Amino acid sequence: MSDHVYKKLELVGSSPESIEAAVQNALSRAGKTIRNTRWFEVVETRGYIENNKIDHWQVTIKVGFTLDS
Repeated sequence: MSDHVYKKLELVGSSPESIEAAVQNALSRAGKTIRNTRWFEVVETRGYIENNKIDHWQVTIKVGFTLDS
């Protein structure tokens, strides 16, 4: 195992479909501008309610990525 140094950032993804889709939306968007993503952790899960029903999910994640050498 190499001696990696990671940087961590916090993102909030959302989706009307599911918690997993909200996480994937955040990771997909981050992947457009951030290189070397390696892991994520779910920090918080919320739902937005409209007309007494779940309208969409919001998931806060921390994403770790390795720094360039």
